[in-house]
Amino acid sequence: MKVLDASRARPLEGGASFPFGNRVLRVAWMAAWLLLARFTPPPLHAWRRLVLRAFGAKIGRGARVHASVRIWLPANLELGEHVLIGPGARLYNQGVISIGARSVVSQRAHLCASTHDVSDPNFQLVVRPITIGAQCWVAAEAFVGPGVTMGDRAVLGARGALFANAEPDAIYSGNPAHRIKPRNLRGRS
Repeated sequence: MKVLDASRARPLEGGASFPFGNRVLRVAWMAAWLLLARFTPPPLHAWRRLVLRAFGAKIGRGARVHASVRIWLPANLELGEHVLIGPGARLYNQGVISIGARSVVSQRAHLCASTHDVSDPNFQLVVRPITIGAQCWVAAEAFVGPGVTMGDRAVLGARGALFANAEPDAIYSGNPAHRIKPRNLRGRS
């Protein structure tokens, strides 16, 4: 996705960070989600998958996205099979957010795939994708920052803030999050 040059667009003075077409698409998306999905009953996951796919999301079979989830741009979203995005989660996907099969993003978690160049006096927006592997868990009210990769089966505890990559099969907690112990799933050899 194209990000405008902050030295010309001047976002700190009210200019845009994205081209006009992107902004129009996002307005259409927000209206569609509000009218078609935001107030749907919890069991209507298939309908919400359809709405997300209509706006370019890549959604695996059986993925469940709750109606109260906020997604910045579906075209920057990839969900594997049987992913669960819990109530009130925020996927601020100015950059791509990819979530592997059977992963869970719990209620009010926040995934943010962009940041700013703090050395730039114009505060240039920088998009950095987030990759969450298979069978991961981002617990309630946790934050995953731009450019982070969570290895398969990694866990970020409630209200944790992850700013660096998480190893597979490990549990992280705190702000900033640090590895606290291995994740030993029963039945894994």
